[in-house]
Amino acid sequence: MGMSVTIDRASDADAEQILKLQYLCYQPEAELQGDYTIAPLTQTLAELQAELRETCILVARLGAEVVGSVRGTVDADGTATVSRIIVHPRMQRHGLGGRLLAAVEDRLTAERAAARYRLRTSRRGAENLRLYRRLGYVPVTTEDVARHLGRVTLEKEVTLAATA
Repeated sequence: MGMSVTIDRASDADAEQILKLQYLCYQPEAELQGDYTIAPLTQTLAELQAELRETCILVARLGAEVVGSVRGTVDADGTATVSRIIVHPRMQRHGLGGRLLAAVEDRLTAERAAARYRLRTSRRGAENLRLYRRLGYVPVTTEDVARHLGRVTLEKEVTLAATA
């Protein structure tokens, strides 16, 4: 019998698993940047626990195991910043990233009155860019982070269908 993945709000009990998954998932990004001191790899358990109290953090669970996570905040202008979308490598390419993104969008709209969503990704992350575009995000800015690395900021307006 197979298990289904469930998505729900993260709790303090999830913090250690989220941190370990984050460390695993950000290794390719660190390698791409040539920098293993990027924030997702240096965040402490105490910092994540504090973030859990202030930020909307969701987890995807397969049984008791955290196999994905996403974070979101909303500023005073109603712009929701979505960040740290992570999915365990063995669970990738099965739609879980899209499910996490939709779930955090729904929460941020319902609970924090988000009017638009914003996220950032590497220009080299072709799969991520395809996913975000398929889900309605459009590039609004690009910036060079290093000689060989650029970031794209994408946005999506909240639609009436999403708020119904």
